Order: sequence, then C-alpha cells, then structure tokens
Amino acid sequence: MSRVIEKYKKSRFRKFVRRNSKYAPVIFFVGGFIFDTLTLGRIDRLYDITVLSLYMFLLTISLYLYNRVGDRRWRNTFFEPYQLYLPLAIQFFFGGLSSAYVIYFSRSVSLSKTIAFFVILLVLLFANELLKKRISNKYLQFSVYFFVSFTFFTFMIPVFIKQMNTTVFLISGLVSLITTLTLITIIYRKSPSTRLEIRIRKLITIILVMYGTINLFYFTNLIPPVPLALEAGIVAHNVERKNGDFLVTYERDDWFVFWRDHRIKYIHQENESVFVFTSIFAPTKISKAIFHRWQWFNETSKEWEVVDNISYRITGGRDDGFRGYTYKNNIKPGFWRVDVVTKENLVLGIIDFEIIMDVEKEPKRMVERSF
Repeated sequence: MSRVIEKYKKSRFRKFVRRNSKYAPVIFFVGGFIFDTLTLGRIDRLYDITVLSLYMFLLTISLYLYNRVGDRRWRNTFFEPYQLYLPLAIQFFFGGLSSAYVIYFSRSVSLSKTIAFFVILLVLLFANELLKKRISNKYLQFSVYFFVSFTFFTFMIPVFIKQMNTTVFLISGLVSLITTLTLITIIYRKSPSTRLEIRIRKLITIILVMYGTINLFYFTNLIPPVPLALEAGIVAHNVERKNGDFLVTYERDDWFVFWRDHRIKYIHQENESVFVFTSIFAPTKISKAIFHRWQWFNETSKEWEVVDNISYRITGGRDDGFRGYTYKNNIKPGFWRVDVVTKENLVLGIIDFEIIMDVEKEPKRMVERSF
C-alpha cells in the first residue's frame, strides 16, 4: 500500500490538480455534465437508474468524508493522500445529477408554466462556479444536496413503484427531507469543525424553506409532472393511424424557428377539423390519464374560456412516447391553446396557435410526418 501511495504522490495527475486547484472543480463539474449528455437516455433504463443512484450514493459519502477533513479525521490513514480529490468528486456528482435533470426536463417540447423550475436547474448547474467559496461553503453544500436529492427521489420513486400522483410526490419529498436532515445531523454530531462553521438552526431553516418552496411550486403547477415529458405537441390539419404509425399532416414553420416544428398561424379550411397530436414519454408500466384542455381566448372578456376537456389514457414504455390526439369541429377564429395536463392538473405542456379563417389563404408548407 505504501508503494501505491508514494507512486500516487509523484503522479502527474496529482501535480496537475495541485497546480490547477482553482480551476479543477470547474473542469470536473463540466465533466459530469458532458458525461451525462453523451450517455443518459431515458429515466427508466437500467443504465440511467444505476448511474444516477450511484451518483447520489457517492455524493452522500463524499460529503461526509469531506466534512471530516477539517477534523483531521483522515490524518495518518491510507485515505489522507486522496482527500485532495473530495471537492472534485463532489463537483462531479453535483454536475452529473443536475445535468441529468436538465437533460430529462429539456426533452419536453413545451416548458410552458414549468420554465421557472427549468431555470432553477440551469442556475444550479452553474451556480457553484459563480460563488466565491464554492463547495467549501457548507450552507451551499447541503442546500444543493437537498435540491438534487429531492429531484432524484421525485424521478426514481415513481419509476420503481410504477405510480405517479400527488401522494407519490409528497412521499418523495419527505424521503429527500429525511435523508438530508439525517446526513446533516450525523456530520454535525461527529465533526467539531462543522459545528464551528455553521449554525444548525439556520441550516435546517434553509432546508425547510426550500422544502416548502418546492412543494409550493408543485401545487401551483410550476414543476413539471416528472418523470412524464411531452416529446411532441403539434396542431395539425389531419391525424390518421396507418399500420401502427400516426400520420400527422400539418403546416411547417420557417426553417429558422428551431424550437418549434408546426406553424402557430393555422389557416383553417372550410368544414375542416382541427387536430392536436401529442407524444408523451412515460416510464415502463406507468399508466396515466391525460387531458387535452381546449381553450379559446375571448377578446371581449379578455379571458381564456374552456371549450372542451378531452381525456385519453397513456401507457409508458415506448422510447418515442405514447401517441394520442384529440380534435375539434365548428372551430371559431382567434387565439387558441391546448393545455396538456394530468388528472391532478399538472401541466405537461401548452400548445398555442391562432385559427385564421380566410378563403383567400391556403395552408403553408404542408407536410405529412409519421410518428
């Protein structure tokens, strides 16, 4: 063992880390993001579950080990030469977990009301690099840990129990809260240096405020109903099923509109139905009622009026999402939107469009796409 340690002390990697200690955490944080981008696919895949669970476990262990360094707990042990890398490991796991959530959330074609939560994830992804003390700030450590663990359990628990509803979300949050407070309590009791650096009441208050805020976000529809994701949402002139595929006919937008496929100015033809097609990803064996809430904007009252609320049931497991559509006849001109929501009224996405009724106009750039 002594030979290994001596060899390690003379290694180029150790010299590189010491020489670039200011930038190494940034490199490892970005490395976690890049690794996930290249390897993660779907949340219910065994590989993804294994990687994220390993990240969460190793992050927990790394935080404990790192917070005992100040107590000289690892002095004169075989681990002492390696404690230098604990901040890098923590940054890597933070980067890996937060980037995984960004990847999963960004699969949705419409963040709609949930954009606030997505922005929080993006801020979390880069926040460590904007803070002077970075990972040495214990309040930051445990706050970020709680947030990523909350998101981890809200993804994982539905995947394991094959159910997704408000009760499951609340249970996931409690599991995260208990896990975080347990870790904080263990470290606080065992680490004199930690007791000198933080005020336990202040830290617990921060965690409880975050817990309450995330739950508030959930009940005000500012958090997407993970692990569901709206992968496609199109307003179309026709949808038909043929040989197991859905053939969707719609107006394509200009080439430079990269964030949306369909044209939102829908040119309506006489006696034509208006279709809304959606493809929703759900983990294997999760079955869920989905609603298309058709709304028309009343220019007189300046309010959105619910015209229809049509439901269908999805079953998870398909890589490209469960496909379905609804349609309306006797459409009025003006601004429309279709909210894609769950039974609990959680928003998966919003499909906006404008119905234009003009006999002199023809639909533009019509295409037929198979899903």
